[in-house]
Amino acid sequence: MKKLVAILLALVLVASFAACAAPAATTDTAAADKPASGNPVVKIGIYEPASGDNGAGGKQETLGVAYANSVSPTVEINGKTYDVQLVKVDNESSNDKAASAASTLVSAGVAVVLGSYGSGVSIAASPTFEAAGIPAIGITCTNPQVTEGNKHYFRICFLDPFQGTVLANYAFSTLGVKTAYCLSKLGDDYSGGLVNYFVKAFEALGGTCVQDTFPDGNSDFTSYINNAKNSGSAVFFSPVSTEAAQLIIDQAQSQALGMPILAGDTWDSNVILQAAKGKNVDVTVTTFYPEGANAEFDAGFKAWVKADATQLANNGGDDTVAAVTAMGYDAYFFALEAMKKAASVDPAAIMTALWSTTYEGVSGPIALDQVNGDAIRNTAYVKHANTETGAWDALPPVTIG
Repeated sequence: MKKLVAILLALVLVASFAACAAPAATTDTAAADKPASGNPVVKIGIYEPASGDNGAGGKQETLGVAYANSVSPTVEINGKTYDVQLVKVDNESSNDKAASAASTLVSAGVAVVLGSYGSGVSIAASPTFEAAGIPAIGITCTNPQVTEGNKHYFRICFLDPFQGTVLANYAFSTLGVKTAYCLSKLGDDYSGGLVNYFVKAFEALGGTCVQDTFPDGNSDFTSYINNAKNSGSAVFFSPVSTEAAQLIIDQAQSQALGMPILAGDTWDSNVILQAAKGKNVDVTVTTFYPEGANAEFDAGFKAWVKADATQLANNGGDDTVAAVTAMGYDAYFFALEAMKKAASVDPAAIMTALWSTTYEGVSGPIALDQVNGDAIRNTAYVKHANTETGAWDALPPVTIG
């Protein structure tokens, strides 16, 4: 018996030493640090929601970056070829999870960050990127606070003051509406901010706004639809998440809303088209890119996304080209241009180079202002949901200034 116990103890000790000596389990990120090509690696962080209220939009934005990486997986910097590795994190559409997700990218050693879909999580993660000295490029986060007062967060999309003005003018001048019902999510930087800019512009035109908010986690919009109907309003403006938007569309149908619905860029999704198809609803949105604007990009993305079942599922189940996907594609190449301009993969050098980086994207020319690092853009695209075909009908784009 003593011999048996001794043998067992010896085996336990051997197993323990083996476990201590074994290398730590590697993640995809660590394994890719030494690619088969032998090239050095530069890492780009993808800071996006893959779950939560904005998960659908975050997945489509991420697809744009991933497709760009498949088109150009390397970059020439100062005479050296680097393999570009994407490091993805899910910020869960949650401001509370933002700093933790951002810290994961910092720990991974990314040279630059792209994202996020959703202004609130971008604002919440900003101090983490600033403290680490890593530049971040907003793709479709439109709230001014993302870049305001800092020198590390940049952006390639238009801003909500502009988008709110476009929507207000559309409601007042094109639709002839004099009273607008405006619904946002309580505490949400994006929807609350865009409603605020819409109200300012609409009231400056001579219109009247009735404002309402709903709490986090709400799924019953019946009372809000009734409030809109009873308020004397002639348009329902609610630039909320795609998750809430689907519920609003369903309940607008069942409650016979009876007025046009307006929203911003978050509603530019095939998820919205699928929700509206076959229903008696009238949905119009503003956005960054209309499918068909760049035939080569559209065709390439459609072929790529259909080649993989997971990619297709992340795109809402079909090959519709979302504006956020085109913007994600442009953001990737804009980041590569900054690296080339910096002649370095050092985050500080890239941050300096970004201010003067320009790029001709599929969504249009990209250049940044020298105040906040925001894109110089003055055109918004307007789309109307065709409830018979389940596709977007393009309306005339709007340019201001």
